[in-house]
Amino acid sequence: MSDDALPTAVPAVVLGAGPGGLAAAAELKRAGVDAIVLDKADRVGASWAGHYDRLHLHTSRGLSGLPGYRIPRRYGRWVARDDVLRYLAEYADLHDLDVHLGVTATVVERAEDGWQVSWRRGTEVGVIATDTVVVATGYNHTAKLPDIPGLAEYTGTVVHSSAYQNPVALGGRDVLVIGPGNSGAEIAADLADTGVRVSLAMRTPPNIVLRAVAGIPSQALILSMAPLPVKAQDALSGLLQKVAVGNLSRYGIPKAPRGIATQQLRDDVTPTIDVGLLKALKAGGVKVVASVVRFTEDAVVLADGTSLTPDAVVLATGFQRGLEPLVGDLGVLARTGRPLINGAAQLAAHPGLFFLGYSNPLTGNLRQLGIDATKIAKVVRAAKTAANG
Repeated sequence: MSDDALPTAVPAVVLGAGPGGLAAAAELKRAGVDAIVLDKADRVGASWAGHYDRLHLHTSRGLSGLPGYRIPRRYGRWVARDDVLRYLAEYADLHDLDVHLGVTATVVERAEDGWQVSWRRGTEVGVIATDTVVVATGYNHTAKLPDIPGLAEYTGTVVHSSAYQNPVALGGRDVLVIGPGNSGAEIAADLADTGVRVSLAMRTPPNIVLRAVAGIPSQALILSMAPLPVKAQDALSGLLQKVAVGNLSRYGIPKAPRGIATQQLRDDVTPTIDVGLLKALKAGGVKVVASVVRFTEDAVVLADGTSLTPDAVVLATGFQRGLEPLVGDLGVLARTGRPLINGAAQLAAHPGLFFLGYSNPLTGNLRQLGIDATKIAKVVRAAKTAANG
């Protein structure tokens, strides 16, 4: 880690000191390419530090390590949030990565012979010239707030899932959670475990899967299905759901409209991994309610016409990539804000610009980060070799 003067030129600049950025920097270094890592936070993996206290990896330890250093066995099969942070710090130290914290990359621009990254640190500003830029600022970068009528005028307590820590910090004995994805489901279970009455508002029924089936991580089962056509993946995973999870319609959750693989492919929605929601539903601690259509000054109106007056509302409504200020003028983002490319792919008009961590795969994001970081390093090394003759 360093707070020394930043260089004016370096072979590669990695943006983001989370798992993706650290993996990219480590693999570039192993390929003989000097790289620096820039991150506006004060620690590596800072986004993990902001997650709720209960959080554990939904993917198994053995399938979640980064290249060059497996997650230690002492952290258990399902690694806790704080242990993920310890692991990332260990990873950066082990590989002796050149990480500069407290530095905000403000814009990435084309230069005559490569790229330039503008940065800000306190009152300091500067520009770094480079041949390679790896953008790894995170898939879940910026909280996505729903456009629900009346939300701005609502006088009750409202927090996004990114700001939720634990039931005590939230306060309230009656809480509405909006959104049945992984964050919403786990937060609902976390609240219910402490006796809080939880209503879980849902528009589209999720595909819910167990974290492990018969001791086998669902991630491993999904990996075994990955080579199959999407329809076959849907059929097999659907059969597994039917056996392991069962029919949840009695708890207010009908069958999801699409299969697991199709849902991820078409809607970019991964399945909801159960880490307590099913238990809370069956115990009556979480009640599924209709979707929210509007807020009034002191109530929440649902699609079925009923109203709720919870003590607090948690918006588990997802995240955006937040890349527009950084690369929005380059024409590299889709309408959704997601990069047009990911991993080792490059756009013909922008050689040397890579995006890492924006694929959101069913087979596990951390696992894919490592695979793609290695591929990026190989491409960069090949380009360097070709340029040197």
